[in-house]
Amino acid sequence: MSELLRVSALSSGYGSVQILRDVNLTLKAGELVALLGSNGAGKTTLNHTLCGLVRASAGQVLFNGQDLTRAHYGEIVRAGLIQVPEGRKIFPNMNVLENLQLGAYTQPKAHREDLLSRVLKTFPRLSERLAQMAGTLSGGEQQMLAIGRGLMAAPKLLILDEPSLGLSPKLVQEMFDLIVQLKDEGLSILLVEQNVGQSLDIAQRAYVLENGDIRFEGTPSDLLASDVMRKAYLGA
Repeated sequence: MSELLRVSALSSGYGSVQILRDVNLTLKAGELVALLGSNGAGKTTLNHTLCGLVRASAGQVLFNGQDLTRAHYGEIVRAGLIQVPEGRKIFPNMNVLENLQLGAYTQPKAHREDLLSRVLKTFPRLSERLAQMAGTLSGGEQQMLAIGRGLMAAPKLLILDEPSLGLSPKLVQEMFDLIVQLKDEGLSILLVEQNVGQSLDIAQRAYVLENGDIRFEGTPSDLLASDVMRKAYLGA
């Protein structure tokens, strides 16, 4: 597999407050990588820096051979680096179809119907609710809509930020099954999760972020074999 994303010595934060410190991370095309860490570890800051919502103060982001370190977020979306944010961030007063169509705003009009067809095939429940206001959907349906909107942008890399947050155990399992399905279809995924156990079950590699630093990098079996990491993140 060829390298799709390379993050080198990346630092960023908010004003004078530095959150990330010399973060290094890689992801290959077609790979599913888990980024793990507790609340406040810097996971969302890393996502926002990759997507151009927070400016890097140092380091480099190379994506598909293109330097996106200080690119505008619109350019990053057009390059195919797409984030499904924590908390879904759907537009509650717009209907399901309108939310999905917004995801495809950078795509040629000729491709949008095909993209919509693929998303509705992946989420048949949404096809039954196209005229329904997004804010009236269940939590699970809203998460489907958020991911569907991300897929409408034809991503080369999909960053999923806490996709299982607030879902019932049954829906959590369905969400992880969906992530595996998307990976098996060839989509590259960076999975940002606090659900360590299930993330390690499906990821090919994992990073652990703590206080803005990468503290671990390796396979899930490597993480499970590390006494320090196992006790810190798995409680065993």
